[in-house]
Amino acid sequence: MSDALLTGLFVFVLASFAGFEVINKVPPTLHTPLMSGTNAISGISVVGALLAAGNHESTLATWLGMVAIVLAMINVVGGFLVTDRMLHMFRKKEA
Repeated sequence: MSDALLTGLFVFVLASFAGFEVINKVPPTLHTPLMSGTNAISGISVVGALLAAGNHESTLATWLGMVAIVLAMINVVGGFLVTDRMLHMFRKKEA
């Protein structure tokens, strides 16, 4: 294995464990607002996916970048839809 791949794999595993521990400690009443807010921040992953898709080193990298763009956009749009639905729950009902 190359050093860059091993470093990337180490960071991924460490971030997975840290993320699981952080989310595991959140009370259920705050889970949905927290997750919908963080999905909005996931626009950063769209930028990373665009950079990966624009990298013309190989056809496989371009296709994987396109898949990453689609999945990241589903995550961002889903986060906004959850937030919008949650905000509708707290509106006052008109007579």
